[in-house]
Amino acid sequence: MTSHSPAAASEGAAHQVGGSGAVRPELSDAASELFGRRGVGDLAEKMGIEILEMSAERAVARMPVAGNTQPVGILHGGAHVVLAETLGSIASTVHAGPGRLAMGIELNASHSGSISTGWVIGTCTAIHLGRTLATHQIVMTDEAGRLLSTVRITNFLTDARS
Repeated sequence: MTSHSPAAASEGAAHQVGGSGAVRPELSDAASELFGRRGVGDLAEKMGIEILEMSAERAVARMPVAGNTQPVGILHGGAHVVLAETLGSIASTVHAGPGRLAMGIELNASHSGSISTGWVIGTCTAIHLGRTLATHQIVMTDEAGRLLSTVRITNFLTDARS
């Protein structure tokens, strides 16, 4: 995987946000176009989020625990939310299509477990894909599949302003 910067995408590089280059993500054509145009965002890159799969209907990413912890050494609850909002917002933007964008209007998170090492994996599934609203559920697990948190996000879809 390599960076989701416009330059990397235009050079045909594998897609990455922060990782080692071991896995090439599965991207829909719309997701490839979107990443090529604008990347995934500075915060996602700072958090080390790696996109593994992306379409409007399903998105998967992982994020390292290291560097994203609370003072007590477990993954920060806000880091769960950053991963979830990254997945849900990008999937919603992919659904919205060119010339449109997604703006988060509601998000809720329930934390069920903690993690202190390794990677957290977020799996985002569309609940509703409409013309003006998109809702996704994101389930966060550890590498063994143990539930860590569940997040739901609703995005308002609108025309991009120039």
